Amino acid sequence: MAAENPAHNRHMVERAVGSRLIIVCGLPGSGKTTLARALETQLDAIRFCPDEWMQALSLDLYDEERRARIEALQWELTRKLLTHGLIVIIEWGTWGRSERDALRMGAREIGAAVELHYLDASEEVLFERIECREMEHPPITRENLSQWLGIFQAPTPEEFALFDPPLVAGQVSSNG
Repeated sequence: MAAENPAHNRHMVERAVGSRLIIVCGLPGSGKTTLARALETQLDAIRFCPDEWMQALSLDLYDEERRARIEALQWELTRKLLTHGLIVIIEWGTWGRSERDALRMGAREIGAAVELHYLDASEEVLFERIECREMEHPPITRENLSQWLGIFQAPTPEEFALFDPPLVAGQVSSNG
């Protein structure tokens, strides 16, 4: 639809000047929420975290169907906010390259800058943090975490090159 109307595309790009999507990527316990909240404050941004919405609605954090619907709603709102020149932080984990690519390309379609923050920690550190926060019911097990580490696709240097530099210096990624 957007490709059929170049004038509409130009208008959206003009309105989106200054808009920025910040993707915070990592496994549970990596520090996504801590970083996203700090960036939210520093940049006067809007932050979307599906876990918080699910908890507010008393939904099971492991309900993947509802999580997908919440993320779809958050993405719809993100796109609208970006067209108004705002900064939006998506704190979904974004475990796969294809998910990060889709977010990046979707934001670029409307003229927004896009940055990626990747938070990494050892399995031991992740599990220790997860146990301390006691957020998930049932709790995340060591086996869950080991399985997720095998599924997670960490961003490569080539992928990072596709993103814009961060607005806040020193916050590109934490790889250790």
